[in-house]
Amino acid sequence: MGKITPSKVQEIIFASSEKKESKRITALRKEKLIRKIAPRIYTSNLEEEPAVIIKRNWYSILANLFPNALLSHRSALEFKPTPQGHIYLTYSYSSNVLLPGLSVHLLKGSGPIEGDNPFFENLFASQEARAFLENLQETRKKGEASKSLPISEIEEKLDTIIRARGEKGLNTLRDKAREISTGLEMQKEFKKLNQLISDLLATGKSKNLTSPVAVARSLGEPFDPTRIQLFERLYEALAGKVFSEHKALGSLSNYKTVAFFEGYFSNYIEGTKFTVGEAKEIIRTETPLPARDEDSHDILGTYRIVSSKKEMSVCPGTATEFLDLMRNRHAVLLQSRTSKKPGEFKNRNNRAGNTEFVDWTLVNGTLKKGFEWYALLRDPFAKAVYMMFLVSEVHPFLDGNGRIARVMMNAELSSKGLSKIIIPTVYREDYMGALRKLTRQQMAEPYIHMMTRAYEFSSTLVQSSIDEMEQYLEMCDAFKEPTEGKLKWMGAQ
Repeated sequence: MGKITPSKVQEIIFASSEKKESKRITALRKEKLIRKIAPRIYTSNLEEEPAVIIKRNWYSILANLFPNALLSHRSALEFKPTPQGHIYLTYSYSSNVLLPGLSVHLLKGSGPIEGDNPFFENLFASQEARAFLENLQETRKKGEASKSLPISEIEEKLDTIIRARGEKGLNTLRDKAREISTGLEMQKEFKKLNQLISDLLATGKSKNLTSPVAVARSLGEPFDPTRIQLFERLYEALAGKVFSEHKALGSLSNYKTVAFFEGYFSNYIEGTKFTVGEAKEIIRTETPLPARDEDSHDILGTYRIVSSKKEMSVCPGTATEFLDLMRNRHAVLLQSRTSKKPGEFKNRNNRAGNTEFVDWTLVNGTLKKGFEWYALLRDPFAKAVYMMFLVSEVHPFLDGNGRIARVMMNAELSSKGLSKIIIPTVYREDYMGALRKLTRQQMAEPYIHMMTRAYEFSSTLVQSSIDEMEQYLEMCDAFKEPTEGKLKWMGAQ
């Protein structure tokens, strides 16, 4: 056997019954290239403490030592050891295995069932519904030594699901838990879960909740007061006003053509840049460009929504419908960007430059409160531009917020047979500047004026074919960067 250099040795090596591998490990130990840090576990890291090494490689170690085990109970909701190194697995027998830096708690129970998730190699993790049932099992231990999370943390995690996926998402979880509870012999745990979910959804009626987050929901979801003042300011500037109405052409060919450029510019303004020819090919073939799969799907997703008269005729009648409608459209819009959680509200805060958007824990309450002023407005244009700003300002998703805001705006107009509003590339700085003035200085009039001009321009897009409309848009300087031109159109003052 040739000399083994450290670069060829991985950090964690496991004992093997295979003769060749066993001889290799013996040779490595002889040359002092590895050392034993726990039963059946060796490392090529000769400097760090065993506890540090084992905790860093915990998932690989568990997969090797306990094949087909199931990451379960609190570990299936946290997906990592506790700060003190406790980790919980459902296995074929019960035992506590102490390793440097890691306390492995094996709990005898059913192995992986349909719906449980592969985690790492042959290590699995309980599916979400099963994990909540497991965390509601009785236990006498406290703190990190307990296999179950405290009830207040379970409430908070359920509340997070409502914020991200809506009441429908929480009910889907409940249905799945009901379905699997009998086979797992967890009917008693399902009864507890069912009551918890009922308490969370019964606004103002439950006294059983313990988590401050869950209690806040039961009293009416908390919201961002600064944003609410801003929405009220915009409402006051729009209320009682009568704005010009620009009727849309009735032909389907014009509707589809407008939808093409609506989606094209809406994506371009967010940095998804294609030539018109590339965008036409993506829409015509419904096939992404090979080197730009996700960007191509953004174009396709947007077009599928805005080109559908049926979809764009739907407007929310209640705050719950509003949230569900946004999530459903977002799921189509960002279907290929799974890392951005399409169809789910954000689970962490986001920002753009110096602008900090609404805290993720306040998204639902802020949207619902903001919806109240939308519902009071009567003029279609007023409702549309209010809706656009409401969604844009809250920024409820991890990505795609500008696009979904403009989709929601144009549904308001399309549902009334009115011209949609398109923001061409050359008008981007006017658009963004007016939004900033409203956000930072509470100046609603520049925003309303800017949207009025965009509405008037968009009403001149009467061509039936993409080629004809492209020629007209070129005459309007629509494709130019803001520094290269100024938006102009037929009949503009």
